[in-house]
Amino acid sequence: MEIQEALKIIKALADGVNPETGEVLPVEPIYQNPQNVRALHRAAGALEFLEERERIKRLLPKNAGKPWTPQEEAQVCDELRSGTDFQQIARIHNRTVASIVARLIRLGKVPSKMPPTKVA
Repeated sequence: MEIQEALKIIKALADGVNPETGEVLPVEPIYQNPQNVRALHRAAGALEFLEERERIKRLLPKNAGKPWTPQEEAQVCDELRSGTDFQQIARIHNRTVASIVARLIRLGKVPSKMPPTKVA
């Protein structure tokens, strides 16, 4: 079951509605119990959070968050030495520019504090 489908069901139940028919559920203690309604709303919030996290993850490059290998670190250093810019290095390695810069700082290849650039 997809998150969106589960979220739709949980929200309907929390609102006291039958998720299949859209009819208002009968007034029974289980549907009106404040603890149950709060639990359903918390579950809906957690599902919304997961859905947003998955959406963001789909937007990131495929290697974002994956561990670096010594070979990849060496390749990034070689690319920097050859004059390849950070954006191109990031594309080559399917990583974010921020992760490339952070790795190069960690490897001591670029300073952690870049001097300010002059605005023309």
